[in-house]
Amino acid sequence: MLFNSEAFLFAFLPFTLIAFFLISKYLGYSFAKFWLVSASLFFYGFWNPNYLVLIVSSVVLNFYLSRCILVSSGRRRKFWASIGVVSNLLVLSYFKYMDFIIININGVLGLDFGVMNIVLPLAISFFTFQQISFLLDSYSEKVSEQSFLNYVLYVTFFPQLIAGPIVHHSEIMPQFSQHFRRKVNWKNVNLGMLLFSIGLFKKVVLADTFSVWADTGFAQPETLRMISAWQSSLSYTLQLYFDFSGYADMAIGIALMFNIQLPLNFNSPYKSLSIKDFWRRWHMTLSRWLRDYLYIPLGGNRHGSALATRNVIITFLLGGLWHGAAWTFVVWGGMHGVALAIHRVWESTGIKMPKLFAWILTFVFINVTWVLFRASDLTDAGLILKVMFNVNQFGADVEFIRTSLALSGSLLILPAGIQPAWISFCIFWGVTVVVKSPSAIDIAKTYEVNGENTKRSLGFLTTFLLILSVLTIFSGQQSSFLYFDF
Repeated sequence: MLFNSEAFLFAFLPFTLIAFFLISKYLGYSFAKFWLVSASLFFYGFWNPNYLVLIVSSVVLNFYLSRCILVSSGRRRKFWASIGVVSNLLVLSYFKYMDFIIININGVLGLDFGVMNIVLPLAISFFTFQQISFLLDSYSEKVSEQSFLNYVLYVTFFPQLIAGPIVHHSEIMPQFSQHFRRKVNWKNVNLGMLLFSIGLFKKVVLADTFSVWADTGFAQPETLRMISAWQSSLSYTLQLYFDFSGYADMAIGIALMFNIQLPLNFNSPYKSLSIKDFWRRWHMTLSRWLRDYLYIPLGGNRHGSALATRNVIITFLLGGLWHGAAWTFVVWGGMHGVALAIHRVWESTGIKMPKLFAWILTFVFINVTWVLFRASDLTDAGLILKVMFNVNQFGADVEFIRTSLALSGSLLILPAGIQPAWISFCIFWGVTVVVKSPSAIDIAKTYEVNGENTKRSLGFLTTFLLILSVLTIFSGQQSSFLYFDF
């Protein structure tokens, strides 16, 4: 079920929310949490009921393994932790990487094993990482939670189940034990609606608009010229931002309506002045997971700069592979790992770049590497990147756009010839918005510090964005979120 579907907006969300507080009031908070687990599993199974068995089995097995770890010691404790981590990775590898492994074995050894055409279960990457962190923290004696109901809700809580944030047990499970959250908090409902409306607008109005131009360009890379290649890549850069940050805003907003605070997952990442700053702002919970459960266990930066460089590159190679079973993701992750290693060397010199140059360098690098993230394969990615930097085509492209503008006479008609100029205008506007405008969280914070006039203005903004988004949904098909594929 999609956050941007009529079924979710007009049936599932309002019914689940109202029932949660009514059950909490008349039957008790434990029954309300059980209702929320049931609703979350229905939400997950709405996509494919067959995979309910997978997620339920995963939850039960991992909770049992965490109990085994907590009551054991020494080698036995390590044994149970190893069994837990390996079993989770094996399940993830089977569903996500088995066909990828078969294809590469065939290519390297000249064999002809048939691919299995396994359908990737929704959210398996997210709930697997959450549960691995719970097992490892159980091994490190950082887990004190004993409630199976709270654990199930921690894993399946529907606002963050499908595409994150990847929540840590210590920041959400204690909230499920706090009984003051059982009552309706109208401030949280208002703020949640505000965040949800901003996220929904980002998705259905902005992301889905840029997706048309991105999909067109990446579907036929051989037809692109220099300017159209940059338009396609920048359109995807903006689509991905509005799509994923929109989901994160909606997830935080929905959870807040239930009096649950999810961690921030985006903090205006395209404002970054370095690649290090970017990864502190983009998919923040994934960056935190990779740091805590991969980079630091590898040794982090404790054993000198050479090993630190190795560790960061390994971390991002595996982080790239986490996003998808394709060499494009591995190369994308490797490029970011190398960029972070170079940034470490640059920082050691103490030299500061001018802020504008630092932003341009960072943004262009991010945009260029998103080409690998989006392209069907390395061949298409190479073709698009080659065209993007073919300066010999620039003059002809500019002349084409100038002629189109002269012939059209008006931007309002938008004939076919003027599309390149119109797309460029929208991209310029989109980049300006993501760089200059406040984040949804920043907007929500003004609700608390300003007076009634601000609250009324934010209420008007919520209503306006919801109406505009719903009208957009009714006028066309709903598209899934990009991170559903990862």
